[in-house]
Amino acid sequence: MEHWTEYTRFITSLVVIMDPFMAIPIFLTMTKGYTPRDRARVVRIAVFTVAATLIVSALSGEGLLAFMGTSLGSFRVGGGIVLFIMALAMLQARVDPVRTTPHEEEIASGLTSIAVVPLAIPLLAGPGAMSTVVIGMQRSTAPYHEIMIVLSILLVAVVLWLVLSLAVPIGKRLGDIGLNILNRIFGLILAAIAVEVISNGIKQLFPILVS
Repeated sequence: MEHWTEYTRFITSLVVIMDPFMAIPIFLTMTKGYTPRDRARVVRIAVFTVAATLIVSALSGEGLLAFMGTSLGSFRVGGGIVLFIMALAMLQARVDPVRTTPHEEEIASGLTSIAVVPLAIPLLAGPGAMSTVVIGMQRSTAPYHEIMIVLSILLVAVVLWLVLSLAVPIGKRLGDIGLNILNRIFGLILAAIAVEVISNGIKQLFPILVS
């Protein structure tokens, strides 16, 4: 089994990548006029969808890469580029098109629809989060590693549930300026994570660089 710090690092990376604080303004806008009970239901559906999507991605990632004939190194480079694009958008305090598009926000209607698209997919469980769990699952072949990754995803889902459940008081307390500051801090951390993912992928593609 990997050292426990590897899993805390994985959890931190996943929380930063999904950035639930960035989703608060969108969540509040799309659920405007909803009762607290309806909002709570949207949160439950969204969090369940995120957890299920990431667990399926993690467990099927190796087979999917093999089916496409793609190496883990190239997937790391590609995933790192996606993360870096997301980081640049977060540093500018805006929602990047990798996460969601205006069209996806326009077609969302109804509790379930809003919770699944665009809140859960692709706003939270987008390409960046999916590539992160696939890479995380392939980091080790140690016993119980897969279980630890799944448990880590479930723990992140609990964090998402807490943040979204408290979206109204958090939004009021922080305001737009506070949320933008948090997004920029998360963006800076994500940029550093993206660079490391890309560099590890390049080293795997070109082993001569390590020697």
